Amino acid sequence: MKLSTKGRYGLSAMIDLAVYSENEAVSLNSIAERQHISEGYLEQLMAKLKKAGLVTSIRGASGGYRLARPAAEVSVGDILRALEGSLKAVECPGEQANGCEESSFCVTKYVWERMNASIQKTVDEIKLSDLINESRRVKKTTEIHTTGKTNEPCARSEKS
Repeated sequence: MKLSTKGRYGLSAMIDLAVYSENEAVSLNSIAERQHISEGYLEQLMAKLKKAGLVTSIRGASGGYRLARPAAEVSVGDILRALEGSLKAVECPGEQANGCEESSFCVTKYVWERMNASIQKTVDEIKLSDLINESRRVKKTTEIHTTGKTNEPCARSEKS
């Protein structure tokens, strides 16, 4: 299985949306600037995500997009399936209506089923909230490496 730009860019856009939409709707323009994705392409991705019930849109001057559900309830699998369709690494002909002549004794079918199940399990276990936390951790680590400073308040004991 190889993800297309829809899946890769869409996941990045959803992480961005989750990070920045806690207090207000996020414009596509702001996501496009931060993620270096064309606004037109983002519109297409957001339409698919909205249809899947993952985002909501708000019209007006302070409009934009928000998550439709809490980040802890949205999995990477939800996002990727909305954008990519099936996430199966291999489509076994035995699973289709007309089937496969050799499906009853096909040994490789076991491998494909295990691979597909592993992919599904992995993407469904990773929640958008996990990626928000990872994003913040990476940002903090990057700031420390580039500036040598943290934005965390210093814990000092003050004497009166």
